[in-house]
Amino acid sequence: MTRHLTFDALHNFRDLGGYRTADGQSVRWHRLYRSDSLGKLSSPADLERFRELDIGTVIDLRHPWEIAAKGRIPQIDGVAHHNLSIEHRPYDQAEIDPDVDPWRHLADRFAEVAEDGVAEIRQVLGLIATADRPVVFHCASGKDRTGLIAALVLTLLGASEDDIAADFALTELATPQLVADWRTANPGRTLRWPGYGRAPEDVIRHVLADLTAAHGSVRAYATGTLGVDEELIGSLRARLLTNWSPNEGNRPGLTGPTIPLNRI
Repeated sequence: MTRHLTFDALHNFRDLGGYRTADGQSVRWHRLYRSDSLGKLSSPADLERFRELDIGTVIDLRHPWEIAAKGRIPQIDGVAHHNLSIEHRPYDQAEIDPDVDPWRHLADRFAEVAEDGVAEIRQVLGLIATADRPVVFHCASGKDRTGLIAALVLTLLGASEDDIAADFALTELATPQLVADWRTANPGRTLRWPGYGRAPEDVIRHVLADLTAAHGSVRAYATGTLGVDEELIGSLRARLLTNWSPNEGNRPGLTGPTIPLNRI
């Protein structure tokens, strides 16, 4: 199975299938995808690749002003587009103080999203749980907002923290291109923060630990603060889980090179 799907304009489009759960099942392939901005899809070849995935629901986690500036996925027959901006306190990662603890700083921003975006996050989970065709969710780089949603979904499905962290860190394979795209889009600006585009495991491990400290567990955050009930969790599991096969594998790096995840 292929986790990283190749597009000309996208750098971080991934299948969330294959992760094994605590009860011995695994996440189905070809049902749930995460990505960087689908507003970059424009070429006939990329659009055809997208259509071949039979995706019926696109969840765009960006701010409306980001969509206005950078565009959204083109209208495709049979594909529903939902804009649910889960981040309420935007910030410019390029301008983060290089002297701050970068991964703690990012985790604190995730905490803001988890606090502010309760209504939208709940809607995102509901859309994923009730879709009758494959779903993709994305933000700008497919890293932070997208990473939080992926972590919550995988937690509710019963994936291990190690797999959740490793999946988050796969964005590191796209970091050089994300940095190059920023430089192209921002001529004359200086990229102050050396951690731009990075997604080491430490960030999402901080986030999961913070949610656990504040709510007792990540699941308790979902059922308490988000108001996710057992019916919705059951729908997520019914739609996205299958009996595990040893031929499917469950490690995140099914394609792409191995990288040092704790480099700075």
